[in-house]
This record gives sequence, C-alpha cells and structure tokens, in this order.
Amino acid sequence: GHSARDVYRLLATEGIEIEAKGIAVGVRLEHPAELIDRIQYHNPNGRGAYLPAAEYSFVTQADGRGVYSFCMCPGGFVVPAASGPEQIVVNGMSPSNRGSRWSNSGMAVEIRPEDLSNRKEFGSLVEGGCEHPALQMMRLQEQLERLCWLQGNQKQTAPAQRMADFCNRRLSSSLPESSYVPGLIASPLHFWLPPFVSNRLSQGFRQFGKSSHGFLTNEAVMIGVETRTSAPVRIVRDRDTLQHIRLQGLFPCGEGAGYAGGIVSAGVDGERCAEAVKAFLETKR
Repeated sequence: GHSARDVYRLLATEGIEIEAKGIAVGVRLEHPAELIDRIQYHNPNGRGAYLPAAEYSFVTQADGRGVYSFCMCPGGFVVPAASGPEQIVVNGMSPSNRGSRWSNSGMAVEIRPEDLSNRKEFGSLVEGGCEHPALQMMRLQEQLERLCWLQGNQKQTAPAQRMADFCNRRLSSSLPESSYVPGLIASPLHFWLPPFVSNRLSQGFRQFGKSSHGFLTNEAVMIGVETRTSAPVRIVRDRDTLQHIRLQGLFPCGEGAGYAGGIVSAGVDGERCAEAVKAFLETKR
C-alpha cells in the first residue's frame, strides 16, 4: 500500500493529481521486555507468571512537532522491512504469545512537507530536488533509507546506538543483545540523522524518561531507520463522492492512497469507499 513507490511515480508521470503528505520518521527502540514489565507494572518482579507482556504509549511535542511511539510490540522482534535494493527499513512484530525477551516500538517525529524547505535541518537529503513536487516526502524516505544502508555497511546489518548515548551524543562502544536477526553495527545516529529528527527524538526521550522512570536507559537500543509509518503521498479525491477529483470511477482508498494510518482506519475508509462505489454504480443503471 503506502510503499508502492512505482505506483506513485506512475501517477505523477501520467499527470494524475496527487499531493505530498506529512509523514513521521525515526527509529525502532528496543528494551528488554523484563525492564518494560517492571516499569509498567510498577513491580520490581515484573509481570510474574500470569500477566501479559506490558505495553506502553508515549506522545509529546518537541519544537512544534509531534514525537510519539508507534506500533508498540510487547515481547516481540525488530524485523527488516526493505522493499528494494540499497535501503534499510526496520519494523516490529509480536508473536501471539508475546514471548520474546524484548519489547520494541517505533519512535517517530512528525514531518510536514513545508519543513523540507529548511536546508539547514535536512541538508543533502533534500538537495537537488525531486522529479515531482508531490513526491518530495517519498524522496526523503528513500534518501534516509539509503543513508541507513550505507551506515549499515551496505548490508542489512542495521546501524544502532544505545538510547542514553544517543541523548548524550556519544557513540556506543558496545551494543546490547537484540532481536534483530541480521545484526547491529554501532553508529552515531545522533550525528547522521537529520537534526530536525534527532534533536526532537532526544527531547522526546528525555520527556518520556521523566514520566516513566527507568525508560531512558542504555539498556535500550535504537535501530535505524523507521520511515514507513504512513503514506508520503495522497491521491486527491472529492470529499463527498470519494472519487478522484478528475477521473470518474477512480476511488482512492485506504492507507496507500493517503487516507488512513493503520489497519483499523484503513478498514473503515474501505467500508466508506465501498458504499460510495455502490452509490456510483446505482447512478449508472
């Protein structure tokens, strides 16, 4: 859906109306599951034999943009999710038993299309422009993913940094054991991530550490990069008919079209679009 970059480029080439859409980018943050259990259950013994692996949800504002946890995976794994060559993308998952020794979550910073005009904050990631203005957020994703691949020794080994080291702008001399199977390599994420992202992540982590004692720790590791939180493009549709603003019978729908942010919201939008298609077909009888 929201990673079908060939479709977005096709739409741009054919002159079909699309627009750049805000996204959020960041990292996967992984803690020992036992530590998250102790923090969330306020119990030095963790969750015990009967309680489920603990979850968390954080959100704050940093310099006018949202910083938040995303797709938290208790007792889960960090997994590679690249969809093409020369890119590293990470995501998270939990098995049904929530039984791994780690818990992870996306930690993302909100970025709006107008933010990319700040060359000081984004540097070479936005230099040279892109083939179509509506694809500028997608280009940012691609550039970050390739930069991450370069930092990962041009393999699927992911660049990583301990959480407190990141906030203190120190390279991690060692990394904790991780669920990420391809492996990790120590890297100064605080240095090569765009300042727009790294500075806000650091502020957010410090805030989360204040509200949840023990969360900001060097036992946690940040793994780069998480860029596929939502679609970077919106296929423009009419608010009432849900059809494309120019092409009759085309119903942009769900997350890939830029009208949802996850499984549930995509399902709801799909139901709305199905009803709109039905109404449209009835007018053609």
